[in-house]
Amino acid sequence: MRILLLGEYSNVHATLAEGLRFHGHEVVVASDGDGWKDYPRDIDLRRHMPQGKMAAIAYYVSLWKKFLAFRGFDIVQIINPLFLPLKAERIMPFYRYLRRNNKRVVMGAYGMDYFYVKACLDCTTFRYSDFNIGTSLRHYPLGDAFIADWYKGEKGRLCKEVANDCDAIVAGLYEYYAAYANTFPGKTHFIPFPISIKQQVEMKGREGAIRFFVGIQKGKEEYKGTDIMLRALKRIEKEMPERCKVEIAENIPFEEYCRRLEDCDILVDQLYSYTPAMNALEAMSRGIAVVSGGEPENYEILGEKELRPVINTYPSENDVYEKLLDIVMHPETISRLKAEGLEYIKRHHKKEDIAEKYLQLYQKIL
Repeated sequence: MRILLLGEYSNVHATLAEGLRFHGHEVVVASDGDGWKDYPRDIDLRRHMPQGKMAAIAYYVSLWKKFLAFRGFDIVQIINPLFLPLKAERIMPFYRYLRRNNKRVVMGAYGMDYFYVKACLDCTTFRYSDFNIGTSLRHYPLGDAFIADWYKGEKGRLCKEVANDCDAIVAGLYEYYAAYANTFPGKTHFIPFPISIKQQVEMKGREGAIRFFVGIQKGKEEYKGTDIMLRALKRIEKEMPERCKVEIAENIPFEEYCRRLEDCDILVDQLYSYTPAMNALEAMSRGIAVVSGGEPENYEILGEKELRPVINTYPSENDVYEKLLDIVMHPETISRLKAEGLEYIKRHHKKEDIAEKYLQLYQKIL
């Protein structure tokens, strides 16, 4: 099969490509590397030019030149309806070109889009989310901007058109599956995110303070919940500096992020998720415990009845504080969480196994 993976979120497509190639398929990854994260790709779609009208026109022309090669594929999979670093209203011609010149198009439900925002705003699909806690909506600048763009604006219109037109929709987490399944029951498929299993993972012994790692995306602290999680961590670090050390990384490329992560014991990740996403999964694959989404729905959709590797928190500073304090006071539990996390990745996220699930879907729609 010839497969084009177009766009990138958190290394999903780059990792999936490795799994698909393992099974003998021809795969091209074309993306902007997810911005400053700089994930690997075969064809670079990043905008290297300065701002301004002429630069925008030049970039637009350069994209079309690259798109001339994006034809004759059995499968084109886009990471999101917004699969290019362009305004939403400029993307539809590129989508239609892909549709005309390739056999099948698959859309990823891997992140922010119209149907996810809609599900969050109804205050019944999720007990809490990026946009609600119970029946109360969360209001913060970036969240309101997402609502304006994805629920009311051009991005939302693009998402609805692409979702209705594509051949299949793949959700990588429980939340995204729940957002799509009722509207597109025959078209929506849940396939977990792919992760590379390391050949050898050293379960490092721990001496002294527990080392917590917090990755910050500048400007997304309220959206991700890292503002609340970091405040709770800082309280514990101040109260017990001999037991707790906090490492903070802000807007660094993926390779450097992984290097710094490996020196720590516990990754503190997203607050409002039901599920561990790519950063948390990557950490578990490296033998690092995680504080992230670990709601019952996450384990149910995977069919996992034994392992519970994720330290799950409710989105309040006090709950985060209590959960983290319990870990600090009982460090003997960390080795179990690390071992369970690694086994969890092997059972549910091994890239070769995940690629096989994608191939089964591709064969079904061809």
